Amino acid sequence: MFAFLSARRFHGLVAFVAFALLAVAFYMEYQMGLEPCPLCMLQRIVFFCVGVVSLGSALSEKVCVRKGCAWLVVVLSVMGAALAIRHLYLQSLPMDELPACLPGLSYMFEVFPWQEIMQAMVMGTGECGDVVWTFLGLSIPGWTLVAFTGMAVINIVIALRVNKKIR
Repeated sequence: MFAFLSARRFHGLVAFVAFALLAVAFYMEYQMGLEPCPLCMLQRIVFFCVGVVSLGSALSEKVCVRKGCAWLVVVLSVMGAALAIRHLYLQSLPMDELPACLPGLSYMFEVFPWQEIMQAMVMGTGECGDVVWTFLGLSIPGWTLVAFTGMAVINIVIALRVNKKIR
């Protein structure tokens, strides 16, 4: 009855969702004019990594590879969820408590050392506190938190059951 629910198909679905979310992010940036903040950029990188790992798992024939990929996606999803939670925290702060805004990433890559750039990206900047778009009451990082949580749960189930029924 549930033969269509294989780990390979679930990983294919996770890869599709990750790449579709990236497409939505690029649509929001280039068509809607919403400029991504540093935390948004990091969340995009995590979605890309989740998509690549999930696609690799979906294309793999080996069960041990799928199980390892499932745990890797769980780790990546937890990292992405942590970034989304930090982003939501910054959005909840009053304007006077937000960190200072930094120059654009292109300028930072030219001038600052990479350690400072990574610290600024992970910690977020004042622009990360702006809520520029909402859907059903959730901002963009709220929806990415939902997506990362869903991806983590699906992959925990795959990792724990990959040797049993879900192949």
